[in-house]
Amino acid sequence: MEISGAGRLVVRITAADVGKRVSVRRLGEPGGRGEKFTDTIGVLTSWDDGVLLITQKDGASVRIAESSLVAGKVVPPAPARRRGPAASYAELSRVAARAWPPVESERLGEWVLRAAGGFTRRANSVLPLGDPGVPLDAAVAAVRRWYGERGLPAYVQTATGAEGTQELLCAELERRGWTREVSAELWTGALAPVADRPEGAGGHGVVLSRTADEAWLARYQRKGVSEVALKVLGGGPSVWFASVPGEGAGAPAAIGRCVVDGRWTSFAAVEVDPALRRRGLATAVMAALAGRALEEGASAGWLQVEAGNTGARELYSRLGFGAHHAYHHYRAPEPGTGSAAAGDGPS
Repeated sequence: MEISGAGRLVVRITAADVGKRVSVRRLGEPGGRGEKFTDTIGVLTSWDDGVLLITQKDGASVRIAESSLVAGKVVPPAPARRRGPAASYAELSRVAARAWPPVESERLGEWVLRAAGGFTRRANSVLPLGDPGVPLDAAVAAVRRWYGERGLPAYVQTATGAEGTQELLCAELERRGWTREVSAELWTGALAPVADRPEGAGGHGVVLSRTADEAWLARYQRKGVSEVALKVLGGGPSVWFASVPGEGAGAPAAIGRCVVDGRWTSFAAVEVDPALRRRGLATAVMAALAGRALEEGASAGWLQVEAGNTGARELYSRLGFGAHHAYHHYRAPEPGTGSAAAGDGPS
């Protein structure tokens, strides 16, 4: 905390610091034994009518009464602590978009409106990578109109927790009544340690293919995949599908998907028969896909995982991945016509 030469705590932030990363200390609720202080670090997203709004790394918003402040200062961006390769949010967001392409898209300034018949929020949401070219109210109205014409709910995908992410936009959407429905994290890691895992592809007979056949789709968690969904799944610079054959002619014991794009490769749809979990099948799938990506010149990987998916987080942590930033899907206040919410989970 900021301390004056006389040893007193000092508040050195003002409303002019909105948009900057700050650290503040406030006086907690009265009562109890002595005075209790609470520290908060995040992006100062507003300071109106005596109330500060600070958005933390995970996207959570904290409201703080100005009268409760005892110290505060602007702090530099959080140091990179991830174990994987360094990357900016802008680079990763564009790579992620290419790995899960919509069937239809349209630009609104530096925003990209994406639609794919409602198959997953990620392919049916706005990717706002800069200035929409019009005031925010007009941009929001255009977004809602565009998705309404397609019978889809209007979603905006935002990110928090890294330099260049969209804490301010999150706060503005919330102010306009948009609801955050899904939050997850994007993790990064190096490919070589994954491909070199001793329990890799060799002992499990992982099969790689350029297409998702009926057997692969039988294991995929989203049932009844449409032609539009197949276009999304098969889209991207260099797509590979992995399968570990199951017994007989049934669904595979495990599956996965990767998209190789320059130095990056994405991992998605890594799923294992519940009866066969904790036998190294997911690791084998990841190792086989990582090995193929290395052959194509990639060196880094990324994936998306929900905060509550403990098993996946443990697996990816063991493989050397770590969190880069959080991302969120905001839905417009009134539902659109036609289909309901687009999909479940981080995809």
